[in-house]
Amino acid sequence: MSTQHQKDDVPTYTLAEGCPVADPTTAVRVGNSPVKGLILLQDTQLIETLAHFSRERIPERTVHASAAGAWGEFEVTHDISHLTSAKFLNGIGKKSKVLVRVSTVGPERGHAETVRDVRGWAMKIFTEEGNQDFVFNSIPVFFVRDPIKFPSMNRSHKRHPASNLSDSTMFWDFHNNNQEGIHALMMLFSNRGTPASIRNIHAFSGHTYKLTTDDGFVYVKIHLKSDQGIKNLTQQEAERLAGQNSDYHTADLYNAIASGNYPTWTMYLQVMTPEQAENYRWNIFDITHIWPHSDFPLQPVGKLTLNRNPTNYFADIEQAAFSPSTMVPGIAPTADPMLQARMFAYPDAARYRLGVNYQQLPCNAPVSQVYTPYLRDGVRHDNNFGGDPNYVGSKLRPIHFKGRVGANGYSPGGHEEWVGRVSSYSSEVTDEDFIQSRELWKIMGKTNQQKDFVHNVSVHLKSALPEVQAGTIKMFERVDPELGASIKKALSSGSTLS
Repeated sequence: MSTQHQKDDVPTYTLAEGCPVADPTTAVRVGNSPVKGLILLQDTQLIETLAHFSRERIPERTVHASAAGAWGEFEVTHDISHLTSAKFLNGIGKKSKVLVRVSTVGPERGHAETVRDVRGWAMKIFTEEGNQDFVFNSIPVFFVRDPIKFPSMNRSHKRHPASNLSDSTMFWDFHNNNQEGIHALMMLFSNRGTPASIRNIHAFSGHTYKLTTDDGFVYVKIHLKSDQGIKNLTQQEAERLAGQNSDYHTADLYNAIASGNYPTWTMYLQVMTPEQAENYRWNIFDITHIWPHSDFPLQPVGKLTLNRNPTNYFADIEQAAFSPSTMVPGIAPTADPMLQARMFAYPDAARYRLGVNYQQLPCNAPVSQVYTPYLRDGVRHDNNFGGDPNYVGSKLRPIHFKGRVGANGYSPGGHEEWVGRVSSYSSEVTDEDFIQSRELWKIMGKTNQQKDFVHNVSVHLKSALPEVQAGTIKMFERVDPELGASIKKALSSGSTLS
């Protein structure tokens, strides 16, 4: 490269409005000394620099604050055109750009990434029909199924309001009294609660979705299986890495992609017909339960590859916004209560955090055409649709409308009459809620993980109040009496994993 070309590529420093400035370190003063004298309000460079600095942090996410992310692509590898009309899922070899953000749930930004926690998996697929967002978790079940409990559950996993410290008493007190989350707890306190890296986790929709065509629909659960395989840390390994490098997972993902070692995941579906749903043992809209693979085997769909690091973390990852309400034609919501609530809560959080037009930020902007003349003003990054009518029903500007189903713009699939009448309810915990967690405990026995599990629970539980410890032991006794007894013994002896 020539010297002249290098000079041409060097940018000229300016203020935010474009005015060039000779020196970014100066301050305009009254007096004849560079170190004394009053600074003048006319110093636009100083005022702009200080004012911007005080405002450059946007509100931190209440949950999922600490994350890594990357760009990639999704490629269709199997024909599922009989299941969905979604264009990005049709045509073997079809590729779509993807943005992925993987986070811990409870901790604030800057917290150690190897902490025991569920990992949130947020994925935006940029399609010709608009964006398709998936907001998954690293375990296939969740801690609550009643959405009104969601804020309380998250608060119980965070800091105590008085001490501002992590508090095992409030963590276990919540779960002792909301035992529908026992299956999720079993997974969290297994070694899967401390994954070795982002490259070594699976991601699950948890929620039940619909895939639709013009001829009907099916219910599905979506799985992303790591092609690198599952790899986990013990509690001791996770704590050691937290002390050595609190950003261990971010560094691992970034370095892998930078070196060309692109991680991949295979997408699978579990598919259920409406008739099967009506007669299935488990409530298919209950996110605290799985569909056993023996009943509904995994069907491969496509391949996700992460192959490009963010060019700027704030611009690409921190400003990214994901919501399960963002769906393209061919994918539709179900009566899953937690899904319905998240479809409101997630975009509402994004409007608070990023502003009403957050979809115009480059990391969120669709690759398809956007024309929303009835959503105007706010802080715009475009021409605000000029003089086009900003009210419905105008004949002054022709608009093409697509779809057959009014507000949704896509087929909801049907079967809503099966859901039943509108009512208020709170779900009850029964012995049925412990069956799947009991099976997981048996699997842990076959894979020599029971000892680790007891250790992981007892280490976390030991600082809780005695009455809360007793309640937790009783809860695990409902999974298996031996499990409850083992936790009680570990607590009373103060033993650690040997």
